[in-house]
Amino acid sequence: MPSLAATTWTLPSSADDRFHGRLPTKGFLSYPPPPPEPVTLAEAGVSADEVEGLVLKTLLHLGPTVGSGVAAEVCLSRSIVDATLDQLRDGLQVAIKGTAGLNDFVYHLTEAGHSNAQRRVERARYTGPAPAPLAAYEAAIRKQSLRRARLSVPDLGKALSDLTLRHEFLGQVAQAIHDGRGMFLYGPPGNGKTTIAERVVDAFGQHIWIPKMVSVGGDLVRLYDPSCHEAFNPPGLDAQRYDRRWVLIRRPTVVAGGELALDQLDASFQAALGVSEAPIQLKANGGALLVDDFGRQRVSSEEILNRLIVPLEKGVDHLSLASGRRIQTPFEQLFILSTNLAPRELVDEAFLRRIPYKIEVQGPTQDQFRSLVRRLAEGMRYEVSAESIDYLLREHYAQSERALRFCHPRDLLRQACNYCEVHELPKVVTRDVWDVAVRNYFVGL
Repeated sequence: MPSLAATTWTLPSSADDRFHGRLPTKGFLSYPPPPPEPVTLAEAGVSADEVEGLVLKTLLHLGPTVGSGVAAEVCLSRSIVDATLDQLRDGLQVAIKGTAGLNDFVYHLTEAGHSNAQRRVERARYTGPAPAPLAAYEAAIRKQSLRRARLSVPDLGKALSDLTLRHEFLGQVAQAIHDGRGMFLYGPPGNGKTTIAERVVDAFGQHIWIPKMVSVGGDLVRLYDPSCHEAFNPPGLDAQRYDRRWVLIRRPTVVAGGELALDQLDASFQAALGVSEAPIQLKANGGALLVDDFGRQRVSSEEILNRLIVPLEKGVDHLSLASGRRIQTPFEQLFILSTNLAPRELVDEAFLRRIPYKIEVQGPTQDQFRSLVRRLAEGMRYEVSAESIDYLLREHYAQSERALRFCHPRDLLRQACNYCEVHELPKVVTRDVWDVAVRNYFVGL
């Protein structure tokens, strides 16, 4: 997988090596191998001026710093950083302040270097990891795409094993994932649409590599976002030599709810730093983008689909940057729409045809409901008899013509637990306890 302009690293390509979310056999890594460390500018895919600017701004920000510290800040190899520091010394912009152990020195800015660093800060304040080329990111994310994985119904069933789901439903979801053109999960609230959508990514390999920053023609785009990316640092990784511009993360599931606006689907320029923030669909690459509560956004459903349907079909997106440059980026993610509304109420037939899988998430049967109550009560160490569950179903569902929901056993047992604890009652869910739980939970519903 290309991580650099002239260097490649290779991911396992066989089905056995992808693990599909399972633990690896002995002797294999449980994560994709890291990208190799570049030792030249050409390998890193960055220009001398880019590295010089980052080194100068790092010294301006940190003050006198050892060469190894500068390399750690910009996430480049010592060979690249040392060569840059030597050039800056030759240009009288950096000087050595002292030694720092074997083959390392403390560097500081000269007056000329300080002036140059200040000018660069005025243009863009960003300091930190050097960017990886956009082309390297695109090649890497295509290699790690969900489309390349083989997903079976058993794989999906393992990822959702703690949920009560019909085999037919699992088959529909697996087919939609295999098709790769997204899916519509719809149905009444409380049956786990959001939970299912958030968990399907777990059926695949657990981790991918992404760069912290990407660049194209001098424009910087920040990709790594701790608010939606979970970094993974397995034992032994820090001891390896690899390209530190890249970070190992869990496959992301980026969730956008009712707050979703169209501007979140385009790069947003942060003038103070001089970088653009990647839109949510770029951050979701390698994982899933879930638009939850679809139809309740501040913009219309048609506008959202108009923006995303072509990238979904083509596998590429186009973003406009503040410089005026328009770039092509990969669109490699599982696209999921989740709604409590009927799909035909949200968009017209033409749009529905372009998202071929519309999957209804139904409520539980009575047998599933009973089983779920027993399993959850056992986990909470509460006693609940078959007669007690019969009473709940008869008096509070059948008579009221109330629909069963998968969330009800959990929520009602939580009410029952709180009631018993505050009243210092035995851990037994009786008829009276159900009555209290139902009265608290369903009032007005």
